[in-house]
Amino acid sequence: MKAVEANFDGLVGPTHNYSGLSVGNIASKNNKSGASNPKQAVKQGLEKMKALHDMGFVQGVLAPQERPDIHTLRRLGFSGSDAEVLQKSHQYSPQLLAACSSASSMWTANAGTVSPSADTSDGKVHFTPANLINKFHRSIEDEVTGNILKATFADEKHFAHHEALPHSDYFGDEGAANHTRFCNEYGEQGVEFFVFGKSAFDESYLAPKKYPARQTLEASEAIARTHGLREQFTVFAQQNPDVIDQGVFHNDVIAVGNKNTLFCHQQAFLNQEQVKLDLSASYGSGFNVIEVPTDKVSVQDAVETYLFNSQLITKPDGTTLIILPQHCRENPRVWAYLNELVEQKRGIDELHTFDLKQSMQNGGGPACLRLRVVLNEAEQKAVNQHTLMNEQLFTTLNLWADKHYRDRIEDKDLADPQLLLESRAALDELTQIMQLGSVYPFQR
Repeated sequence: MKAVEANFDGLVGPTHNYSGLSVGNIASKNNKSGASNPKQAVKQGLEKMKALHDMGFVQGVLAPQERPDIHTLRRLGFSGSDAEVLQKSHQYSPQLLAACSSASSMWTANAGTVSPSADTSDGKVHFTPANLINKFHRSIEDEVTGNILKATFADEKHFAHHEALPHSDYFGDEGAANHTRFCNEYGEQGVEFFVFGKSAFDESYLAPKKYPARQTLEASEAIARTHGLREQFTVFAQQNPDVIDQGVFHNDVIAVGNKNTLFCHQQAFLNQEQVKLDLSASYGSGFNVIEVPTDKVSVQDAVETYLFNSQLITKPDGTTLIILPQHCRENPRVWAYLNELVEQKRGIDELHTFDLKQSMQNGGGPACLRLRVVLNEAEQKAVNQHTLMNEQLFTTLNLWADKHYRDRIEDKDLADPQLLLESRAALDELTQIMQLGSVYPFQR
């Protein structure tokens, strides 16, 4: 059956704010304590989703997390009414409250890892939510992420859902931000490419010195086993620890792939020549590597513009385009290289830029905002149809955002009990719009 690669983007949550929580993410730290605009952020994301739908792609929507996370704050010993829990946690540590109020689930590239049915031993699409244990504010996401994925991909005939890996640094897993799939056609056997930052058990592997390596080899191997992947079509590679220390906190900040093409920086991987050979051997003839030289685009340019945190996608007519943040157009070196690349006809045919400033200022570009899910025709029909973008859903979600979202949030606002009530009202209505059922703790 013909298959497509659908993009499921995360909706930005009502508490979108800049608290600078992500060590190793330079944009996140540089914009700490700035005022955010949640309404603008969610609308920027919706515009990108609608644009891809209009281009002919299957585009889905994933719901955000409940924030502030009162459930976690109560687990940490704060008691009383919800308003008292907010007040006490803010008095104890504004940073702790900020962590429990983060809208970071908007970056659904970290939601989990997905393996298409063409690659798995049981012929089902497999989902494993990421445990995200390297950052506390993200480590509290995986249970609700699993609920949302199960509500979106509910049919057990077609979809298999796994628990997140154990919450331990030994199995640190950051999801699809460190996973890429290559194939000839989406519905055919593909090559699944896992990138890790360190090994937890084998000290012979190098590791970064300044910033943390968030993905372990052991986590990647565990997911490959759980998903029933075939060894000859699974490749593991180590990210260059030197570029992690320059702010490349995930592989998707330095490399992106689609179909037969790997688009990566010259310094993306350790033993890069061997990585390319391994991928070519697993893929077969026709594997295409576009390697961006350092003298054209520096690692710093890549980090500042999120050049590689872009969506490399193939249109129904076979044209390959790259969805880029506006920052790429504004950097003369990056923009000159991209136009040169198109002229050379090396595998990227068109450039499309989007204004995603609200996300970019917190350290996430177009690729961070989406989870790729390959679906054949039967699987597409089995998806919760109320989560798929169309004219009606786009209009409904914009009206929903106008009704529930603030246009300004500062750090002090996170302790406002009214923000919690607004957020819950928004999410309760959203679960009805998208027919998700009760996926949040407050709904139970």
